[in-house]
Amino acid sequence: MTFDLLTLFIMDRSLIRNFSIIAHIDHGKSTLADRLMLFSGAIDERKFKNQILDDMDLERERGITIKASAVRLNYTADNGKNYVLNLIDTPGHVDFTYEVEKSLKACEGALLVVDVSQGIESQTVANYHLAIDNNLEILPVVNKIDIVNADLELCKKEIVEALGFKEKDIQLVSAKEGLGIKELFEKIVDFIPPPDGDENAPLQALIFDMKYDIYKGIIIYVRVMNGILKPGLRIRMMYMGKDYSIEELGVFRPEAAKVTELSTGEVGYLTCNLHSPQDVKIGDTVTSAQTSAKEPLKGYRQLKPLVFCGVYPVNAADFMSLREAIEKLRLNDPSFVHEPESSESFGHGFRCGFLGLLHMEVVQERLQREYDLNLILTTPNVGYRVIKRGGEVIQLENPSELPSFSEIDSIEEPYLKVSILTPVTSMDKVMELAKGKRGIFQKSEFVSDRMRIVFDIPLSEVIVDFNDQIKSVTRGYGSIDYEFKGYLPAKIAKLDILINDKICDAFSCLVHRDRAYAKGLALVTKLKELIPQQLFEVRIQASCDGRIVSSARVKAMGKNVTAKCYGGDITRKRKLWEKQKEGKKKLKQIGNVDVPQEAFLAALKL
Repeated sequence: MTFDLLTLFIMDRSLIRNFSIIAHIDHGKSTLADRLMLFSGAIDERKFKNQILDDMDLERERGITIKASAVRLNYTADNGKNYVLNLIDTPGHVDFTYEVEKSLKACEGALLVVDVSQGIESQTVANYHLAIDNNLEILPVVNKIDIVNADLELCKKEIVEALGFKEKDIQLVSAKEGLGIKELFEKIVDFIPPPDGDENAPLQALIFDMKYDIYKGIIIYVRVMNGILKPGLRIRMMYMGKDYSIEELGVFRPEAAKVTELSTGEVGYLTCNLHSPQDVKIGDTVTSAQTSAKEPLKGYRQLKPLVFCGVYPVNAADFMSLREAIEKLRLNDPSFVHEPESSESFGHGFRCGFLGLLHMEVVQERLQREYDLNLILTTPNVGYRVIKRGGEVIQLENPSELPSFSEIDSIEEPYLKVSILTPVTSMDKVMELAKGKRGIFQKSEFVSDRMRIVFDIPLSEVIVDFNDQIKSVTRGYGSIDYEFKGYLPAKIAKLDILINDKICDAFSCLVHRDRAYAKGLALVTKLKELIPQQLFEVRIQASCDGRIVSSARVKAMGKNVTAKCYGGDITRKRKLWEKQKEGKKKLKQIGNVDVPQEAFLAALKL
């Protein structure tokens, strides 16, 4: 057993720096984190690999960061002092903004990375304001300066004009080639302030992340705000009100390394023989059971999911396994919510809420890969607000729970404030696209040589492929950021899919009345392609407000019942045809239509 020598005494807080790396997606956060670890000696060059902090296969395959990761770096500065740097790498996609927010709560500073070839993009601005809201010192970093023909001066001008930084504070690096890394380290120790706090005050440690280990139980990531953590200490989770004893204390280098203590200002992890996901919560405060703090730390805002769908096991016997997997997954993803539900088509499952479609896809893949589950996901819906005639307001997340028309006074749908950064030459196309999505124009402004256009757009119009469409009309130079705006009245109706006159609730969804026909036609057409021929005719219909808006038929599988009739009277063949016809009618009454899983997956993309 090895311990960190630095923790044999109370660490000098003036030598600690806690910072995050924030940026728009694909601007080089993870590559820069890799380079910082390599330069500081946290990883050996022989063991080096790209995206070393992205430990999920899913992150490597998609080339994105999904979960925030923490690592301790040691750096000897030019002034001869040995600094401890706690680095937290964060995601860049808008669906994982909550991960960024969690990380920033544990830091005093942030590196705002900007790709020299792309300049400032929507998430650059969003993350900048997020860091400002958390009172962090922000150090601008221009990455990829090794790119040929990159307009460095234009990029620096954008950062100065749009975000108000001083040009002398902008650090120039190439994370890929290792250029400017030494200078960046020096700037970090000079620019980012050391943490505040009091080692002699009652213990307060913020839980900013967790993960489940089959042997150790729940591993809790903490930032110590006041006091000292030591192995064997009796601690209390202030929100849950339960006491535990610390069994293991450590830091990530990036592998886990045990330490003898974590003092004020440090970032690390603890285990305390905690195995139940219900007994701990991200944002909770760890304090001493003997000398408790008077009040908990300010935790995290509760995010409301924006997209909902049903998650069901293909095999009904896997329901309990699915429940256990979901509870473990929620340990480090509190933005993912769930509650049990049942369906006539699929049996028992869960109604789950997500921050966006990418978030939903990631959760689905993690459940399938990490827990070996075969799942079916129903058509995603956004959450609506229904005002009943008596004044009662209900939150509607499942289309099957929509009250009857006679009970409803009005329905409100969620809107997003969507900020679009686009080249001036693409502005007209972007405006046309946003208006086609029922967008309400708010304002436009110049950001250096580009336009920032703000629309209020219904969430249901944005979640599927709006980002891809923006990239298409701007030839890859446009980017979007969005935040929840509120609810506005809308003409919403329930769209049902009937298969042989029986409603298939898995395909039910709420749509704007003006889009009901197009949505119904698309679903019916796709199902006709994917549902295989049966021994009887299959009738597929889309129904809205009691009216059939689209219909299609899958012809019955043919069988030559007269193949063995050689000659003779025609009446004999007619009898066989009539008998076959009656048999198909009976099958149609009692037979179940075989709807393949591909049909449900295809519905997600419509």
